[in-house]
Amino acid sequence: MTRKWNYPSLSSEEQRLGAELARRYSNCTPVADLLVQRGITTIDAAEKFFHPSLRDLHDPFLMPQMDVAVERLNRAMGSKEKIMVYGDYDVDGTTAVALVYRYLQNFYSELDFYIPTRYDDGYGISRQSIDMLAEQGVKLVIILDCGIKAIDEIKYAAERGIDFIICDHHVPDDELPPAVAILNPKLEGSTYPCPHLSGCGVGYKFMQAFSISNGIATAELESMLDLVAVSIAADIVPMVDENRVLAYTGLKRLNSNPNMGLRAIIRTCGLGGKEITISDVVFKIGPRINASGRMQSGREAVELLVARDSKEAARRAWRSTNTTKTARNSTNASPKKPTPSSRHAARCTRPKNRLSSTTKTGTRASSASWPRA
Repeated sequence: MTRKWNYPSLSSEEQRLGAELARRYSNCTPVADLLVQRGITTIDAAEKFFHPSLRDLHDPFLMPQMDVAVERLNRAMGSKEKIMVYGDYDVDGTTAVALVYRYLQNFYSELDFYIPTRYDDGYGISRQSIDMLAEQGVKLVIILDCGIKAIDEIKYAAERGIDFIICDHHVPDDELPPAVAILNPKLEGSTYPCPHLSGCGVGYKFMQAFSISNGIATAELESMLDLVAVSIAADIVPMVDENRVLAYTGLKRLNSNPNMGLRAIIRTCGLGGKEITISDVVFKIGPRINASGRMQSGREAVELLVARDSKEAARRAWRSTNTTKTARNSTNASPKKPTPSSRHAARCTRPKNRLSSTTKTGTRASSASWPRA
């Protein structure tokens, strides 16, 4: 059985906007209509869509509490406080930790990172991990891709003299943790232009703001956009607005000069010498990073992503590949049939799209918008 997309007709206003765009792009009406359907209705917006540029990134200080977060980080570094970069054990969390940890290493040495183990620590921050941090003398924790719901845990941390800066992208509850600063584009009342950042994307914006506040050139930070691109693809966040710029630039980096760890992963999964696409990240690169968090410890994934020695990176990459195979075999060993409730949930959570499909004979059109480097 094949499917054919039925395209809803454009409104008169959308037709007018499409006609204006078509005149700019060689009277290519189908492309103009698709742009309008995506909410791209001006020549300027269309140019930014076709030619993503880092110049179009938003000012990081537009994010609520960014100035407070940067001030606390600067104060910690000036006072030689011990800082812990803490993150979730999935791809988004480990790439975020790798980016923030490796970037701050250029300027500060009283720094370490921690990834909770899935089975011992559980998800996010716990009293057990807070006790461990206190014993190590940590005074500031930068927590990435989690923490937005850890109200009791962060209250406990404050009692033990530990401050938290939360960099998260999950939807918060009405009550927020008592952190020094919460960086989350989904906070109620936030006017940050791109609410769809990944956890690693929020970490990148934090480091961007840190660089601006200290007059540091951003070239070194921009060289880490391959990590951001991996997080965007693996976490399946909407690839629009700022995310499109970050993914496009990061994907170019992934194809031209990826970091040592990602280069080793690329070789182990047979992508060496090939053009790497977003699909390759989702189905080949991401699972190898994710498997460490699922089967072993996410720390292994971060060690790979911050590796500076090619032999060490290759060894860790092969280990992650073997872990991926183990995870796949474990999953395949006990297949579960979908229950009626799970099938119903899948139908209910399917994202809406302006394109609807029918079962008439024809070809199926793709609505994907992943950029290619």
